[in-house]
Amino acid sequence: MAAASLGLGRLVRADLRHHRRSLAGVFVAIFVASALVTGLGVLVESGIRGGLAPQRYTAAEVVVGAAQQVDVPEDLPVALRERAPLPADAAREIAELPGVEAVVADVTVPLAASGAPDPTAVVEAHPWAASALTGFTLSDGREPAEAEEVVVTADSGHAVGDTLSLAHGGVPADYRVVGVVTAPVPPERGAAVFLTGDRIAELDPHGGAPQVLGVFVEGEDAEAVATGIGETLPGVVARTGDARGDVEFLDSGAARTMLVAIGSAFVGTCILVALFIVAGTLSLSVQARRREYALLRAVGATPQQVHALIAREVLAVAAVAAVLGLAPGYLLSTVLQTAFVAGGVIPGDFALAVSPIPAAGALLLVLGAAWGAARIAARRPARLDPIEALRESSTGPGPIGLPRIIAGIVFAAAGVSVSTVPLVVRGDAAVGASAGAALMLIVALGLLGPWLVAVCVRLVGPLLRRLSAAGFLAAANTAAGSRRLAAAILPIALGIGLGLVQIGGPAIVADEAAQQARDGVTAELRVSAPVGLSPATVEALRGAPGVTGASGVALSAAVIDSRDIEGQLERTEYVLQGVDPATVDGLLDLQVQEGALAALDGGRAIAVSVDTAHTLGVGLGDTVTGTMGDGTALEATVVAVYERGLGFGALTMDAAHVRAHTSAGLDAFALVSVEGDAAQTADALAAGGLLVAPASGQKATGADAVSQQGWVNLVALLVILGYIAIAVVNTLVMATGERSRELALLQLIGATRGQVRATMRVEAILVAAISMVFGVLVAIPPLMGMSYGISGQPVPAMPVLGSLAIIGGMGALALVALRVATGAALRRRPIEEIGSRE
Repeated sequence: MAAASLGLGRLVRADLRHHRRSLAGVFVAIFVASALVTGLGVLVESGIRGGLAPQRYTAAEVVVGAAQQVDVPEDLPVALRERAPLPADAAREIAELPGVEAVVADVTVPLAASGAPDPTAVVEAHPWAASALTGFTLSDGREPAEAEEVVVTADSGHAVGDTLSLAHGGVPADYRVVGVVTAPVPPERGAAVFLTGDRIAELDPHGGAPQVLGVFVEGEDAEAVATGIGETLPGVVARTGDARGDVEFLDSGAARTMLVAIGSAFVGTCILVALFIVAGTLSLSVQARRREYALLRAVGATPQQVHALIAREVLAVAAVAAVLGLAPGYLLSTVLQTAFVAGGVIPGDFALAVSPIPAAGALLLVLGAAWGAARIAARRPARLDPIEALRESSTGPGPIGLPRIIAGIVFAAAGVSVSTVPLVVRGDAAVGASAGAALMLIVALGLLGPWLVAVCVRLVGPLLRRLSAAGFLAAANTAAGSRRLAAAILPIALGIGLGLVQIGGPAIVADEAAQQARDGVTAELRVSAPVGLSPATVEALRGAPGVTGASGVALSAAVIDSRDIEGQLERTEYVLQGVDPATVDGLLDLQVQEGALAALDGGRAIAVSVDTAHTLGVGLGDTVTGTMGDGTALEATVVAVYERGLGFGALTMDAAHVRAHTSAGLDAFALVSVEGDAAQTADALAAGGLLVAPASGQKATGADAVSQQGWVNLVALLVILGYIAIAVVNTLVMATGERSRELALLQLIGATRGQVRATMRVEAILVAAISMVFGVLVAIPPLMGMSYGISGQPVPAMPVLGSLAIIGGMGALALVALRVATGAALRRRPIEEIGSRE
């Protein structure tokens, strides 16, 4: 047994020395996979351990806030979009704990800097006592003592004695600068001003209730104090060190969840793509050496030994490639971070966590995928009997087996069938079904690819033979090597199909949302302010000259409970819109199908979109439970079901109730109807410091979230298409290199280099054309199903330029790669090539 193992080891080493070129493709595919998985692993770890360092709370050893997430069983938590309230007695109870020297409460009230060069400029107002949390000290003047007094930071450009106009909810007020403060490390995010505690309580819609508590520690370890706070007040979180930033910044928790979700999904997709590509690349390598495996089987090698030989060779190459891919993977993580920051998916100052853990995970996953690919590639040479193996070494592999054809047909039928789910189901279920259908069709293409390519070659063969001598040779070569051709076609078709579905989904959603937003607004003007509109400002709009109606709209989010088909609890975040049922009529048309918005009253009633009603399985009179944006429990009865959920949010409640559970306590905007000259009315309102725009340009509610999701899909697509592009070049170079003896033989019997190049050019065009056709065919059923499920229209609203770029780019890749590979294969003299292969 030991001798057999020793002999197998020597054989593996000899193969690695003598077949470097055929194994180079495997090396490249695994190297790229290792880099991708490592980079994505860094993102996942950053979602767990990374984050935002504190800025305003650097002077306090412990920072305390309410829990900003909703836990989901066996899934990632859902981050809350609004600031969750602290328990009323939290400050007093924490102050009584051992080691606590002082507790300082902070409240943030966003104000608009009226008269600033930027009309959307926002500053954060805090009570004067909170200046101690950053270590601010007065460099000039004094602390504020009156309601109209303000202290500014040294970089604000204001001095003691200046007048500063600040607006809250659209209502401006003048403040006199009485002090200027500096800090050892000034906060980089946003400008801050300090008012009296009483003035903050007047401005804050929640009466100045503490949002965050800074705890100063004396004679105790900060971690011990934080632990004690958590044990005393289970409903709060106490953080020390850099983790204090999680309490300070609401977007930190959302970024964590997003990175974990994105990284995990990308890793899974990359491993599947890697398995697919490495298996295809390895199959080419094995096929190029089929004569050797045939001889091994003929001299008595068992199937297990052939499996072991191929597995050892692949793992030896994979181990080196995977290790070398780790360092580029860490560099890739910073590139991905930059891309997600550019799309607004995560904040620009979110710090990545870097450790050896992603590298270790990448090695395990990539080597596991390589081993699986080796098992797949070794099946055919290992199971052939010796006589059949020798025959196949000369004639090449035969057609794919009947079981594989049957499996492919089953997957294709399932994919087409699942694509029709939107005919009977609406909403998220329809979108999810379409995405699943795309995967099924891609698997079907992988299984049926060689057979489908052979059929296509037979169909176009007669035409090619009549074109020219090059066409005749290309037809003969492709007919004989349809399996080899399929290895080049399938990755390209996979990239096209996957790319079209990836860019098509967000485009379909965005197009329908924009259409609903345009159709649903019946008002003439949309009025807003940098930080929102107060109810008093909306009321004042109703009395403005030329205004016949005005209604405020509040925006937030809610996490709704539901059950899956197995009864498992699910929690999903939805956009929540707040409208005033008494004034919204005539300004906003949600296209109500059942019930009436007039029944919205307080927090006990809710309206849901048709798609959401289907997803949650609710109707009129049913109860919806969940969590408001600030963590408060939600339990409301469905009083209306409306159609335009993509344009205006999946859920709608009374505006006063939604405002009460937002951080700012303000309406996001107001819809205004006018009589007479709308432009004149708009100018008059704008002169009062408000932001006025035509209501016809209303952006869909939740458009930013759709845009972010589209950006994530685009980044994912670029990463995956980049990998596929490398794999395509890799595959075509290997496949063409395997045919170097064939190309040399053509030249020896009289073909010129130009004729050989022309033959390869025809084959390249054939590869590109079949790939594009297959890729588009794979994408059509799921995209049509997705479009019907979202907009009710079977023809999807696809981005034309993006679609053409994907189809044309992947097709052109085949042309360029084959041209380069052909040039490399023709470098040696034909007689030398024939001799070397013998």
